[in-house]
Amino acid sequence: MARSLIFILAVVSLCLGLNVNEIAEAQDYPKKPIRILVPAAPGGPSDLPARLASQILAPKFGQPVVVENRPGAGGALGSREAAKAMPDGYTLLSAGGAQLAVLPAMSSSAGYDPTKDFAPIAKFVDGFQILVLSASSPWKSVKELVAFAQANPGRLNYAHVGTGHLTHLAGELFMARTGVNLVGVPYRSGGESVTAVLSETVNMSFENVAILLPLIREGKLRALAVTSKTRTALAPDLPTMIEAGVPDYEVTTFFGLVAPAGTSGAIVGKLNTALNEALRTPEMRETILKIGAIPAPGSPEEFATSIASDLEKWRALGELANIKIN
Repeated sequence: MARSLIFILAVVSLCLGLNVNEIAEAQDYPKKPIRILVPAAPGGPSDLPARLASQILAPKFGQPVVVENRPGAGGALGSREAAKAMPDGYTLLSAGGAQLAVLPAMSSSAGYDPTKDFAPIAKFVDGFQILVLSASSPWKSVKELVAFAQANPGRLNYAHVGTGHLTHLAGELFMARTGVNLVGVPYRSGGESVTAVLSETVNMSFENVAILLPLIREGKLRALAVTSKTRTALAPDLPTMIEAGVPDYEVTTFFGLVAPAGTSGAIVGKLNTALNEALRTPEMRETILKIGAIPAPGSPEEFATSIASDLEKWRALGELANIKIN
């Protein structure tokens, strides 16, 4: 019986690219509390996935899962701490596209390489923006807006939340893909940006769906397109930017869990399975949709591809538009 078990474990390990020790390690994991580092203050976009993950993993594994916030340097401090942690599955990082793609693509001082220093576990959610104008704006479509902007370079402006923020990059990519010249106007928060559009202090904004949907439904803002590659269930009547005539335009962000590079593939797989099972439940899907995001269960390999793809896209845009994050 013992020899048969060893043989079976050996065959499984060969198929999965693991060794018997890794499988045995995963069977015993976890034997102590897990901590999830969040490279931002409590309540931020990276914090919520961490809280949800802790609620999933703690009862599943029978061990405490502690969320620890490590804000600073735009997310670099917490990300560096996680990258340097022991690769034993007991220190994880809850991070988004800002930390795993934008910052390392546009800053020379990030201090980590997301494709080399982390082992992706699972993407938790995908998020996107909506291009909005005030309800009294004369433009009824992206095509009309682009035509006016092309004929009047520098005449239109858009609100964003600072250099390197997704709301800023959405505008920069819009200019790159359409050839128009818009003036970016920074604000301290998404709420202030939206208020500026409502008051017609600025012409437009590319903001998060959760902030915008109530105002769109009330008729206070006019939505022209979503920044995702495909239409979304949250706003099914809105075209994508690509459908609206902007070629190769996609601005989305992700949030998920990663571990330090070198973490056992079997442990990563065990965590991935636990998270994906929860993400596929109607209850969790409803919870995530309420915050304006889309559940995104998938394999560690798929998450790795998302990180690498976004890293390359933002690196290319940073070079084109000379965007640097200090």
